[in-house]
Amino acid sequence: MEQVHRLEAFEWERPAGFDEGIEQVIIVDTLDQQKKQGVRTRFVRFAPGAATAVPFIHDYDEEVYLVEGDQALLDKASLQQVASYGKGAYFVRPAGTFHGPFSSAAGCLLLEIHSYPVAGETGAA
Repeated sequence: MEQVHRLEAFEWERPAGFDEGIEQVIIVDTLDQQKKQGVRTRFVRFAPGAATAVPFIHDYDEEVYLVEGDQALLDKASLQQVASYGKGAYFVRPAGTFHGPFSSAAGCLLLEIHSYPVAGETGAA
């Protein structure tokens, strides 16, 4: 059955481990990291000036669409900007891909999909 969600109807949260100024809304979450199956769909938003401090790596595939705003990739050691992205950027990160840290000067909204490959498939498309 089709479900229609309105983002403004959800309550944003800053889960433990998230850097200051970064919040999420989880839409679907069947991701089971023990059984290595399922999917998580969420929106993540950075407040203006927010940044992550360390790179990420996880054992599931990740696809990220930059819905609005800006995001910058930072050097892992100096935290200086090495690349910048704007609205419409789409990132595909297979399991095991190091990524980040990130910052956002004006703030941004990301749509993220995390998933484990279906048996017989390999990584994100």
